[in-house]
Amino acid sequence: MIQLTIVRIEGYGPWTVTLGSDREAQLQMLQAKIYHDVQRLFSAKDGIVFFNRFDEYFAITNGLDAEDHREIQRELAKTYKDLSMSMAIGAGKTAFEANLDAYRARKEDNMLDGRARIFGNVHGADVAQIMHIDVDSSTKVGDRLSPYEVTALVIKIYSRLSEEFLKHNSLAFFLGGDNVMVISNGMTKEQADEAIKKVTAGIDIKLNCGIGIGRTGRRAAEAATKALDTIRDMRKEGKIQTIYEIRCP
Repeated sequence: MIQLTIVRIEGYGPWTVTLGSDREAQLQMLQAKIYHDVQRLFSAKDGIVFFNRFDEYFAITNGLDAEDHREIQRELAKTYKDLSMSMAIGAGKTAFEANLDAYRARKEDNMLDGRARIFGNVHGADVAQIMHIDVDSSTKVGDRLSPYEVTALVIKIYSRLSEEFLKHNSLAFFLGGDNVMVISNGMTKEQADEAIKKVTAGIDIKLNCGIGIGRTGRRAAEAATKALDTIRDMRKEGKIQTIYEIRCP
């Protein structure tokens, strides 16, 4: 089972209008700072955070209890006095199920802590599985395409990955560059391989996929990246393998 916490800036759209028309640069800087702080606070507790939208973040929060969430909320409230943030906690066998559980908790006003604006309940989640996917030989792609064309191609691949992995109740998040991470509890290596082949069908691109399994989000992400690095190291030795899995002790 995996536990997700969805952090949301409430009333963000109407609030941005109060800044006037010359606000975009301010908002971009603010969004980057909020993401930095949310990531820092959850990472310190062995979680990891992904953008959903710039006013919403998905955190893997295995092992975090109610007081951990309250502590993070207090820190965010002190830093961002003009903004109201809320959290919705959910759990499930898959990431999509955990997302639905958190969504229902918010929709049904199931409060864990009304003062801190935390919905849902903490759960005994004990495993996170993450896939770290990148473009094979991306430097060669950059040699034949301009920077913007590379970006357009990566976004196209990310869109396909999101759709294909959602069929397996897995959630994909773009990390920047040519990197995507997928919260993939319940998927096998064989299913991942099949999904990736569907995504790259008709595109002259190959993807590598490192799979990490750990008790917490941060440990699973670390294992997934280590698995991806292993694929690259094996390639240098002439061993071609596109999917590799590492399980944290």
